[in-house]
Amino acid sequence: MSKINDIGSKVVKIVIKGVSHVPGVGAILPKRKVVKRLKFNHILRILGPGLVTGAADDDPSGIATYSQTGAQFGFGQLWTSLYQIPLLIAVQEACARIGAVTGKGIAGVVKDNYKRKVLYAIVLLVVLANTINAGTDIGAVASAARLVIDVPFIILCVFTALIIALLEVFVSYKQYAKILKWLSLGLLAYPVTALIVHEPWGQIIRATIIPHISLSFGFLFIITGVFGTTISPYMFFWQSSGEVEEEIAAHMVAQRGGIPRLTRRFLHNLRLDTTIGMVASEITQWFIIITTATVLFSHGIHNINSASQAAQALQPLVHSFPNSGQLAKDIFAIGVVGLGFLAIPVLAGSSAYTMSEAFGWKEGLYRKFSKAKGFYGVIIVGTLIGLLINFLGINPIKALVFTAVFNGVASVPLVFLIAKINSNEGIMGEYKGGRLSRFIMWVTFAIMATAAIAMFYTLFAGA
Repeated sequence: MSKINDIGSKVVKIVIKGVSHVPGVGAILPKRKVVKRLKFNHILRILGPGLVTGAADDDPSGIATYSQTGAQFGFGQLWTSLYQIPLLIAVQEACARIGAVTGKGIAGVVKDNYKRKVLYAIVLLVVLANTINAGTDIGAVASAARLVIDVPFIILCVFTALIIALLEVFVSYKQYAKILKWLSLGLLAYPVTALIVHEPWGQIIRATIIPHISLSFGFLFIITGVFGTTISPYMFFWQSSGEVEEEIAAHMVAQRGGIPRLTRRFLHNLRLDTTIGMVASEITQWFIIITTATVLFSHGIHNINSASQAAQALQPLVHSFPNSGQLAKDIFAIGVVGLGFLAIPVLAGSSAYTMSEAFGWKEGLYRKFSKAKGFYGVIIVGTLIGLLINFLGINPIKALVFTAVFNGVASVPLVFLIAKINSNEGIMGEYKGGRLSRFIMWVTFAIMATAAIAMFYTLFAGA
């Protein structure tokens, strides 16, 4: 044992000096490669709630909305993927910081600092939005799966809801988080497709930088959906509570509601995690719009009514393979099913955190079912109610876009509330939002409120 320890100490000392070989031990990496590997592993370790939230942001509702955007308006709304980046980062960083600083989710903070009617209003709004979103995502997963397997739609819906509920209830948070980090890779099909197709990159860059706005109901309806599926209610509550889970796992706080022992490193990692997750989400949106605009809009497909039509956007990726039409459907199905299994638990979990914080129930994915029955009960009931939405006979793809628009309207008062908390020194203390954070938060509220109001105005004015 002492000999092994001596060799180990030599390895450490020589690696630090940058030597690449130790006699009797074998080749080892030079110092530069070791440092790069350590940095990469460090980044992987700190990617948590931010990356998961960013990946869940491109859920089936997001894929459907961005696809419809590209099919209906071509590159006309491509600029949203650029200008949403600071808005999305500001909102999610504020939500994450609120959770980290207070040791509570947003609903818990509202409960302690605002009137009961405000608390009950946000609980109703969040649970309603999340349940509808979860239901339409379940339908999207089933609809996408039908492209691959010939099983009745309703049976696939039931199977999807059952598997997701069982996973979230019986799989530990740490294990589930590791799975969630990798499910987002299914979206890589869109950037790969965009890069192998001949694209008018000059036109794309101009459309990305120079905003195009049309004061028509159709345009404002979709753009409200783009904002709603990107800056969504479930993301606010999931990430704030997720940061508390991270603190508990890191032994920075004994239990939810305790006072966290914050460190600069934790806050730095929080911001880095959030930024990476949100930028990745917007890059994905950019590529989905580009792909659908190039493949669908340019070929006269301006409305997507089925998963099969949406899957056609990926056909250039596999056009040289036999049976390319089915292969494109297979790739699309894998992506939607994977992202559905990523997003639906986030939606149900977000509702569970909100309800538990509001009514003082024990909560947290780190707890066993027997220790947080109310928390897991909300997850189960929310998933089942979401499942029932699919028995109404609504077109799954259209339902996803309507859900995004509903989220765009519901997010307006929630962003206002988060902006208020972010600016409140009595709640946040020395960690209240800085000038830039507060400014962008209020800009986000103003933009989303304007989009929603303009949409309703054009609806009633018949524009």
